[in-house]
Amino acid sequence: MSFDCSILDLSHNLISGPLPTNIGEMHLETLYLNNNSINGTIPSFLCQEGLFDLNLGNNKLFGSIPDCWTGLTLSHLTLSFNELSGVFPSSIGSLQGLSTLHLNGNNLNGELPLAMGSCTSLIILDLGENNFSGNIPTWFNDSFFYLQILRLRNNSFSGSIPPQLCSLSLLQILDMAMNNLTGTIPSCLGDIYGMKSPYQNFRPDIEWSKEHVVEIMKGRYNEYTKIDLQLVVNLDLSVNNLTGSIPEELTFLSNMHGLNLSHNLLSGDIPISIGDMMSLESLDLSNNHLSGAIPQSISSLTYLSHLNLSHNNFKGQIPKGNQIQTLDNPSIYAGNPLLCGDLLRRECPGSKAPQVPKISHPKDTHGEEKLEEALFYVVIMFGAATGFWGFFGVLRFKKDWRRAYFSFVDQAINKVHVAIAVKVANWKRLRQSRSA
Repeated sequence: MSFDCSILDLSHNLISGPLPTNIGEMHLETLYLNNNSINGTIPSFLCQEGLFDLNLGNNKLFGSIPDCWTGLTLSHLTLSFNELSGVFPSSIGSLQGLSTLHLNGNNLNGELPLAMGSCTSLIILDLGENNFSGNIPTWFNDSFFYLQILRLRNNSFSGSIPPQLCSLSLLQILDMAMNNLTGTIPSCLGDIYGMKSPYQNFRPDIEWSKEHVVEIMKGRYNEYTKIDLQLVVNLDLSVNNLTGSIPEELTFLSNMHGLNLSHNLLSGDIPISIGDMMSLESLDLSNNHLSGAIPQSISSLTYLSHLNLSHNNFKGQIPKGNQIQTLDNPSIYAGNPLLCGDLLRRECPGSKAPQVPKISHPKDTHGEEKLEEALFYVVIMFGAATGFWGFFGVLRFKKDWRRAYFSFVDQAINKVHVAIAVKVANWKRLRQSRSA
């Protein structure tokens, strides 16, 4: 039985059980069965001519991916977040028109086949959260002109970062975190045009509303879809074994939103020109062997909302000013015993000028004491003179006051004289009576 149907969308339901065999008889161009509970293996009859878009993501499919894709015109293939295992089927490499490939969130293993070097129309390649191993392929070169998103996160890739990745001129998301990468960070990554300039309209047109990419930004998982996915710019090389210094050329990536180099073996200073990355919103350099002072230019990052510089060997004053003043969590700088500043409640040496006690010569001290004594007597004499002339000066010019004053004095003296005379007479009388 055949059906005249080109698009079948049963996504986001509660469908369970294996895929029905009659789907292969429908000659579909688009098949969406994602976000269900479909189990079983992927049948080879899905490798049919005319199929353009296949999405079986977020189900419970297991087993290996069938190696039956040769000669098809498939443009979009999503098998992410299942329980698929086995190796990467080399026949996928024959899909030269493939634009998006999502195989993330499975248990796939082995090395990436050389045949994948023919998929030069890829815009999104998401192989994250698997068990792929071996070196990162060198066939990622300028022939992948349209590649915008490359996720190899959380695998077992080893070896160094190939400089061929620097020729992916439109790359906006490069995520190779949580692998076993060694060596230094290629300075040529600073030449990637897609991380320097805002989004351009010359990229191939795909239905971004149907795309879905998970990235860790600002210390948390973020799901990017639609227009946000086109605009986000992120470089994540964290949780590897990378050595050497942070290339200054990375600061040329002025359109970058997130930079994560944490949990590596990086050493040296933070480039002084870090302040040139004016679009940076998230910066994580924690758990390395970085040293030196934190550049003051970091305070120029006005969009910065997530910062982690903990567990390094930084020293000196924590920068102040602008946006960095709002990042007031002390854990940002934890594990840097030589850092200081108000946020860490650790005073920086030399932040307050020491107060030097004034040492006076003994002769000078004696001279100061004599001067103070002379000033004391001058003040006393001035007060006495003021009191004297304040009182007698009034009597000199006020005749009535003068008469009244001297009359009062005469009366007071007479009273005192009479009182004394009475006292003396009484004393004599008392004495005579005792002697009689």
